[in-house]
Amino acid sequence: MITAVGAPAQHSTHRRLLAEVCTGRTPQAELDAIVVPNGRDEHALDHTWTIARELDAPVLLLCSQKASADRVVLAAKQARVRAFAIDTDGLPPGVLPDFAASQLLREHRLLRGADTSLKRNLGLLVAGLAGWQRVLFLDDDITLPRPTDLREASGLLGDHAAVGLTNTGMPDNSVVCHAYRESGGRQDTFVGGGALVVGERCFDSFFPDLYNEDWFFLLGDRRLRPTALTGSAHQAEYDPYNQVRAESEELGDTLAEGVYGLLDQGLGLEAATEGYWKRFLEVRRNFIRTALLQVSEAAGLDFVRRDNMTEALRTALRRNEEMITPELCADFLRAWQEDRVTWCAHVAGLHDQHVTGDVDAAFQTLGIADLVLRS
Repeated sequence: MITAVGAPAQHSTHRRLLAEVCTGRTPQAELDAIVVPNGRDEHALDHTWTIARELDAPVLLLCSQKASADRVVLAAKQARVRAFAIDTDGLPPGVLPDFAASQLLREHRLLRGADTSLKRNLGLLVAGLAGWQRVLFLDDDITLPRPTDLREASGLLGDHAAVGLTNTGMPDNSVVCHAYRESGGRQDTFVGGGALVVGERCFDSFFPDLYNEDWFFLLGDRRLRPTALTGSAHQAEYDPYNQVRAESEELGDTLAEGVYGLLDQGLGLEAATEGYWKRFLEVRRNFIRTALLQVSEAAGLDFVRRDNMTEALRTALRRNEEMITPELCADFLRAWQEDRVTWCAHVAGLHDQHVTGDVDAAFQTLGIADLVLRS
């Protein structure tokens, strides 16, 4: 029997897929570590030090761009925080596996230049080998109004694979969805990797190298892993409307929205056929066209804001029409599923070599002990 697939749609919310839990109603557990994909300078980490001290948790800082391991370790030492820092640009070959999906995107000139996925994947490897069971992924532009929410989020890992903190700051959306909301559309947010507590059950997953990598990280073989939402986190303000961002986000946003649209219907990944993607791509393009129309008619937007939003949306639409095909979408999902097997084999191979479950031994097993600086 073939399950019928309803009409494709880009939904304004996917929150029905989550278990939303009020604070004060959950068991508590201690966090084992905080993993920070660090791209800003050490001054952006003051809040991280506060959380680490309050929860008595070590911090793993994975540094590049404006961040450097030597400076952040000095800052951690001054803040009286136990920290490990690595300049990820210096990682030796083989620490992370080669992914078929990344090669596919490289061939289509659609691979992102960001290194967030690399850092989070390295954090997962360290966590698994170090014996950490409850890990917070925290971006360096997010603050937590109540750090104690993390103990409740950690407590929820008994029943859930991952727990996100509700974003109360700048909405964690793509350029397209930001423009749709700001011009009058109804647009929700979902769980984000910027403030995500992860349990051992997620260590067999990985972050692919595209926008919305956290949405793919949370997927199992066919559906979303049990995921909860609790507490609060505050994303710092930024201007989302530029053409580079629009180009780099469009493929990941299209794929994630298409996949999660199926999950909203109670369907699994097997329904994401080329035929489905052909229909969904037209839905996506119409969604962007609707946002463009809303922006042109929205009251209260100044000329510069309207112009930047319009150019970003046109860039996203052009990227979608010229470079994203049903075949590419289906090929990506096949490659990503192949990569899940590759990742599990890589993790198993590391554990076969591993002797003891502490963080120093983890660095040794990964072959990066010489790169690690400690506070």
